[in-house]
Amino acid sequence: MPAKAILLTAAIGLSGVLAAPANATAVRSPQSICGSGFGLVSDGAKPVKTQGGQRYGTVYLLYNRGTGENCVVTIKSSFVGSKTQMSARLTVMPKPRKDEKQDATVRMDAGKFSQYAGPVKYWAKGSCVKFWGTIQATTGSIAGGGRTSWGNCG
Repeated sequence: MPAKAILLTAAIGLSGVLAAPANATAVRSPQSICGSGFGLVSDGAKPVKTQGGQRYGTVYLLYNRGTGENCVVTIKSSFVGSKTQMSARLTVMPKPRKDEKQDATVRMDAGKFSQYAGPVKYWAKGSCVKFWGTIQATTGSIAGGGRTSWGNCG
């Protein structure tokens, strides 16, 4: 067989091995989305479910001890690859200063995404946080989940 034919055959064979299917999507981990130094907190993974109990994904709360930042990301397990409305929300309640009332700070990422919403990061060392995520189905139903009570204070 001529050298050009061998190279062409090898190239065609390798392209089939190396090429991923068009519908393949690699879902990333919450740590890789938030970045270096972030780790999942205890009670930091909550299902994102419809009122009927159907799970569409998970919302995660992570913390970076080095920077004092929290990070929230919502990752789909259903409808991956289809751009649907999603959100990731972090609410931070700072410790009040003397004779001062502090208001909560809310940071959110919302839009149409194919895999995940976020990362939403905010400095929260010594503060209490809440986190929430939503995922809308291609059919229109909406799922939500997270923690609505203050936690991870410290």
